[in-house]
Amino acid sequence: MKTAAELVEQAEREIITLSLDEVRAAMDDENTVIVDIRDVRELWRSGKIPGAFHAPRGMNEFWIDPTCEYHKPIFSSGKRFIVYCAGAWRSALEAKMFQDMGLKNVAHMAGGFTAWMDAGLPIETVERK
Repeated sequence: MKTAAELVEQAEREIITLSLDEVRAAMDDENTVIVDIRDVRELWRSGKIPGAFHAPRGMNEFWIDPTCEYHKPIFSSGKRFIVYCAGAWRSALEAKMFQDMGLKNVAHMAGGFTAWMDAGLPIETVERK
């Protein structure tokens, strides 16, 4: 049996990892979508990267698939996707899955949202609906 850590290590060998500075610079790029895959309760608790699209892990296979009734057109946009989670483990696995499903321009953020907060980078509050 593979451990979760081994799965993350394997994914990291097959995906692009961007630094916080690279992700910060990409915030202004209209051809880039920053994707927060954390649970909504994490967003309520700590906020998110300003302008990030929330796509919770567990739904994305269905949201990416254009033949699925749950498809989200943003995933057919041809844009670059930068995925992040709290600590960069889930996002490594999710970025690999995005690639496996055929999205071509995918990366994830080193250190996750925890590193983003620790660096004092901008955060957008997310209110409960």
